[in-house]
Amino acid sequence: MDLHAIHILDGGLASELEARGADISGPLWSAHVLEDQPQRVLAVHRAYIEAGAQCIATCSYQVSRMGYAEIGLAPERADAALLHSVSLARAAAAEFPHLDVLVAASLGPYGAALHNGAEYHGSYDCSYADLVAFHRERIAVLAAAPPSQAPGILAFETFPSLDEARAACQALAPWPHLKAWLSFTCRDQKSVAHGEPLRACAAFLDANPQIAGIGVNCVPPLWVPSLLAEIRAGSAKPVLVYPNSGEGWDAASRCWTGSGGEPAEFGAQAAAWFAAGAQIVGGCCRTRPAHIHQVALANKSA
Repeated sequence: MDLHAIHILDGGLASELEARGADISGPLWSAHVLEDQPQRVLAVHRAYIEAGAQCIATCSYQVSRMGYAEIGLAPERADAALLHSVSLARAAAAEFPHLDVLVAASLGPYGAALHNGAEYHGSYDCSYADLVAFHRERIAVLAAAPPSQAPGILAFETFPSLDEARAACQALAPWPHLKAWLSFTCRDQKSVAHGEPLRACAAFLDANPQIAGIGVNCVPPLWVPSLLAEIRAGSAKPVLVYPNSGEGWDAASRCWTGSGGEPAEFGAQAAAWFAAGAQIVGGCCRTRPAHIHQVALANKSA
C-alpha cells in the first residue's frame, strides 16, 4: 500500500497497554507484554483499528538483539519477538477484512535499546558503524520474513539525529525492495533532538528512494505546525506527524509530567495539521484510541 492512501496512524501502543493494566516498567518496556501477554497487544491493535487507524505499528519499538542481550536473552529470542510482533498486527488487521490496514514494523533508535532516554538527545557512546550494524540486524530479520510475518512498511521512529538517519538508510540499502518512513524527535520547533536542522534532515531523506515518508513523533503538539513546515521546506515526500499528548517525559524518574490535551482538543489540532499539509496524522506517547477517533473525524471533515 502506498503511503499516499494513508491518513490516520494509531496512537500510543505502550500507553494503551498500561491503561489496560499491563506492566511496562521493565527495561524492554512494551516488549515484555509482547513476550508474556500477546493477547493484550492484539487487543490494543484492534482498538486502534476500531478507532479509525489505517496503519498500525507493531509492538517492537524496543525489540533488538542488543536490548535482549542486556537482560540475558539470546539474539534468536529478539528475532522471534520481532516477527511475532508483525504476526500479531497482521492478525488484528485480518479481523477487519473490509478495511485495508497497513502494518508498519516499529523500529526504534539505538537509544531505545539503552532504555535510559538517550533517544531524546542522541549523544551515544558508539561508532557510526555500530549504528549501521544495530539497524541492519533487525532489517535483515524482516527482509527474510515469510509473507505471513512481513510488514507492509518499516517505521524508523523517534530518531534523534541526522547521523542515525544516515546509518538507518545505509543499513536499509541492501534490500532495495523494502520501503520505510523515518520520523524524528526534536529539541525545539526547528531542530532534531541532537541539534541538526530538521529541514536539512528532510532534504537528506528526500533523495532516498526507499524512504516513503518523513515525519516527527513524540514531540509536543504545539510544535507540530512549525516542524511540519520545516519538513515541507526540505522534502516533497508525504509528511507524518504523531506527537505525544503534550505531557513531558522525565527520563531519570521514568514518568510523565504535566498534563496533556483531551481527545477533542487533539482532534481540533489534527484538523489544522491536515490543513497545513500533513499527509498522515496519529499519536505517540499518552495518546489513546479516543484521540485517534478524533483524528479520524478531523480527516473526514478536512
